[in-house]
Amino acid sequence: MESLKVLNITKEFDGHIALDNVSFDVLPGEFLSILGPSGCGKTTLLRILIGLLEPTNGQIFKDGKDITHAPPDKRGMGIVFQNYALFENMTVLRNVEYALKLRKDMRGTARETAMKMIDLVGLSDHIGKKPAQLSGGQMQRVAIARTLALSPDIILFDEPMSALDVATRLALRRELKKIQSTMGTTMIYITHDQEEAFAMSDRIMVMNASVIHQLDTPENILHSPADAYVQEFVIDNLAEKTESLLKYNIV
Repeated sequence: MESLKVLNITKEFDGHIALDNVSFDVLPGEFLSILGPSGCGKTTLLRILIGLLEPTNGQIFKDGKDITHAPPDKRGMGIVFQNYALFENMTVLRNVEYALKLRKDMRGTARETAMKMIDLVGLSDHIGKKPAQLSGGQMQRVAIARTLALSPDIILFDEPMSALDVATRLALRRELKKIQSTMGTTMIYITHDQEEAFAMSDRIMVMNASVIHQLDTPENILHSPADAYVQEFVIDNLAEKTESLLKYNIV
């Protein structure tokens, strides 16, 4: 059974269609990237999946259960934002264990779980530091550890690396794939970066102007682009970025 099933999701804002009859499945343990330019509808879709927005029409099923109108805390999902959203007055440890202490079922093991997740993202040596003492990549690792600590079935990522430099992005995405392999968590990753999507994903969903153009494996998209948009936005741009990275010895 699919982990997540999205059926005919439409979202309108004051007559503007942000999502137009979008349908797709996400498989258990899959890393799915949603790739598209700004304004294509990918962030709106993420906010609907997590429960921060209501769709105008359509349904969302998780493990066979309709969660279309379920509150965010009842969906078994976590989210990692682009801007980290850390508490500036708290240490790494306290940031990660904060949400755990709010849940009765996790309160007794909050410290142990937090320390385990901090170790998993490679920040044990920084456990007593506050966000101002960390780099951007380290802060994003804290945000990932905080989400992992709650053991969500699905983690959504809202362009989490777009504010980081190239070298940090490359290192962090390798760690993210390693974490996914270790935890077996289903991940849905929003990005506008073609190279990033192809490097990390089991499948890629290419979007533009509120619709899906292609949902397939990286290999199939490369060899069989669905239309001219996928060819231009994905493949041509990917070739250009890869050439640039090779030129400067970044990959």
